[in-house]
Parts: sequence; C-alpha cells; structure tokens
Amino acid sequence: MSKWDSIADLIERVVAAPDLIDDVVEEVRASIREISGLEASDVARHTRALLAAATRAIASRRGPTEAELSFVEDLAVTRARQGVPIHAVLSAIHVAERRIWARAKVAAAQSGVEPALVLDARELYDDWAQEVRARLLQAHRTVEATERAIDTDADTVRRLLQGGSAASLAAAAAGLPATGVHVLVAPHPDLAGLTAAVRRARVGVVTDTEAETIAVVGRLPGGLAGAPGPVGVAGPGRPEEAATLRRLAAAAARAAQARGRTGTVGVAEVATLAAQQDRGDLAALLVERHAAAVDGLGRVADHTVATVRAWLQCGCDAERAARAEYVHANTVRNRVAALTAATGLDPRDPFQAVDLWWLCVTWQARRT
Repeated sequence: MSKWDSIADLIERVVAAPDLIDDVVEEVRASIREISGLEASDVARHTRALLAAATRAIASRRGPTEAELSFVEDLAVTRARQGVPIHAVLSAIHVAERRIWARAKVAAAQSGVEPALVLDARELYDDWAQEVRARLLQAHRTVEATERAIDTDADTVRRLLQGGSAASLAAAAAGLPATGVHVLVAPHPDLAGLTAAVRRARVGVVTDTEAETIAVVGRLPGGLAGAPGPVGVAGPGRPEEAATLRRLAAAAARAAQARGRTGTVGVAEVATLAAQQDRGDLAALLVERHAAAVDGLGRVADHTVATVRAWLQCGCDAERAARAEYVHANTVRNRVAALTAATGLDPRDPFQAVDLWWLCVTWQARRT
C-alpha cells in the first residue's frame, strides 16, 4: 500500500465510524439554531453524502466532480427553501470538518501515519471544500433571489388588481407601460408554462393563485403560441383596468379549455364562449330548466349529452362526431334526436343551438 493509499484508507475509516454521523448531527442541531428544527435524518443524510464525496475526492487526489457539485446545489436549494440561511449551512459543514480532522489526527498517530500526509490530505480537502462552498453560495443565493422575485411579483399583481392609484404606482414600479398592458391567465396546472415564459422574457410580473397563474405584461412573451395548455389573453389596456382584463382573460382561458384549444387565446376569439363561462348563474338556470328532461333519458343520459356536445363541436357533422366518440353515425343521430326532443331545443335555430351546447357543457362539468 502506498503512503497516499494509507492516508486515504485512514480517512475512509474515520468517516465510516458508526458514531461519527450521530455525533455531528447532535452537535449541529444543538449549536446551530436555524438547523435545530430540521429532522435528524435529514441532516444525517446530507452530512453522510458530503463526507462520502470528500473521502472519494481525497482518495483520487482530485477536486469535486460535476455530479458532486450538482448534489451540493440540491443541498443549497433544499436548505434555502427550508428557510435555512447560508451561514447556518456553512457552519454545519464546519462542524463535520472539525470532527473528521480531529479524529484523523488521533487515528494517524495510532496507526503510524506520517503527520505530513495528514496535512497534505487536509490541504487537498480544503481545495475541494472551497469549490463546494462556492457552488453552495451561488445556488443558495439564486434561490433566495428567485423567492424574493416571486414575493415581489405576487405583491405587484395584487396591487395591480386593486385598480386605481395603487395599480398605477405598482405598474410604474414594475416597469410596465402606462398603456398597452395585457393580462394572461393559465388555469392550473399551468401546462403552457406561463410563469417560465414571462420570467424568461422579463416582460412583466406573474404569480399563482389557488386556481390559476396570472401575468400582467407590457408585451406578450414568446413561446406560448404553440404551448400544450391554454392561456387566456385580454388587452391591451391601462394598468388600472387590470382587474377587468384578468376577469376577461380567465373567461377566455376557461372557454379555450371547453373547446380543447391550447396556446394563447384572445378573449375576442372566443367571445361567445367567454361570455358563457363568465355567467355561472345563467348556466345553473339552464341546467335547472332541463334537468328533468335529461334525467328522463335514463342510464344513457350522460352518454347522450357527451355525444350531442361532440356533434355540435364538430359542426353538426354526424360522421365526424361518430369518429370522435367512437360510435356509429346513426348512434349520433339517434342521441341528438333524443336530447333535442326531450329538451325542446332546436339546433337549427342558432340561439337554441348555443343553449343546447351550453347545457351539455355545464351538465358534464357538474358530473365531474
């Protein structure tokens, strides 16, 4: 065994000692207030992984690999999102370092390993640890900056939706124009990637609510036209009109969902559907009026409603609707005849056709 192999083996035995991790975790949680609330298993898992990586680096006489630095980034992100400040993370690492090298000196003396080798190993470790700390700091600060941006955006959107002078001041602070803003709304889950698109293009502010992602922008970000999810768009308008634009954009997004459309959908493109989506009270009255007639169709009621909706959305083409619903065209015609006879709604009348489609959409929504 070479001299370096002997010091590498010694460090590996020190790190592998059964009580080392427990001692480190106990001291870290007792002495560092910001980490005391974390689960011991969490602290132990990350400490063990870091020490194992350091041991491999010493044995190979190298700096950290990209895989090791990626793990360090993950640790920084985890701790930042747990609210643990960077100084506490670095202090915890220092505790582990102090424990390891104190034990290494004792073990070296007992094993006859030259003190100079221990010093060389420590210098190599310090070089490794310097790169690790730099990546920790960078990743932790990136998360903190992102979290601050999220909080700032959320507050700005909230003030924009208040309207009046609060909206004007919020728009000015966010660098939004005094005229020509657009509001974009993506229902959750945000399949279109609205948040990422707005932040990448730096065109406005964006935040999440329980039901949707809302963005107020000075110009439309790229990359959304072919997105896999719908994004309702309303505007342009003044920042003071953001609340109204948000309501219109949300209605457009719901209308786009109802029609199976994706990408950006302007409210004017789906004006009739958006108006319907915005009037849940009228939808409820429509269902109430025809509920008995639909229920009277018995076990096939839900299938009938789905088929009639597909027929209407296929331009009243029985063949297209049959392919969409995986049924025979005659089945489509029979179900259309059954529902129209039961409700008295005549799809040849454009206004009644809209009512029939609205009834089908609302009926299905209430069944899910």
